[in-house]
Amino acid sequence: MAEKTKKKLKDNQVSESNVAGEILPRHIGIIMDGNGRWAAKRKLPRTMGHQAGARVFRKITKYCEKIGIEYLTVYAFSTENWKRPKSEVEALMNLFRSYLKEALSDFTSENIRVHFIGDASVLSDDLQDLMKKAEEETAEKSGMTLNIAINYGGQDEILHAVRRIIHDHLSEDQINHELFESYLYTENQPPVDLILRPSGEYRLSNFMIWQSAYAEYIFMDVLWPDFKPKHLDQALEEYAKRNRRFGGI
Repeated sequence: MAEKTKKKLKDNQVSESNVAGEILPRHIGIIMDGNGRWAAKRKLPRTMGHQAGARVFRKITKYCEKIGIEYLTVYAFSTENWKRPKSEVEALMNLFRSYLKEALSDFTSENIRVHFIGDASVLSDDLQDLMKKAEEETAEKSGMTLNIAINYGGQDEILHAVRRIIHDHLSEDQINHELFESYLYTENQPPVDLILRPSGEYRLSNFMIWQSAYAEYIFMDVLWPDFKPKHLDQALEEYAKRNRRFGGI
């Protein structure tokens, strides 16, 4: 897919490409699924599947920025993932720690702003420090915003927003869609236009429940470590064919 020149459209929150009349989503959400099954198929430890998935994540992130996606949200670790074996959780956190250290230098040359969504308070202090540093060092970037969802759950996010609203003593007549969205982790960001889930599963898995109210969903029968830019291109071509009516005719 050639690099695209975008034109923002005010009404339907998408960008228009100058390549064959394609329509690009402003905000893509990806449920990165299938690392464990990828490793099992190859008789490898599950941790190696996660390592392979991390490499794909970095490649797809850079590709999204290159073709003109404004916002990308990736599901890295859910609030439910703590139920996995302790050894796997520890391996995932170590992988995340290594990624953050590399990303601080790797993303220096990329025009990508890093933002974390989820409850980071339960993570180790050094991880929280690395996350804060990554956000601070990329805050002035003007390109794509990358949301990394860690210890994130859509239901948990909504509860978190409600608790903050109660804490701020807001009255009933003050609460509307716009105000509620300002209490979400994705404050000041557009809703999700397209959600991709590789791996052959057909579930939302508690991912961005509020933000995806009118998102288009595309499920692909490819495990995340095997996901390539061509698969994203295929999803974008399918997205461009969708008729997004947002409840209208």
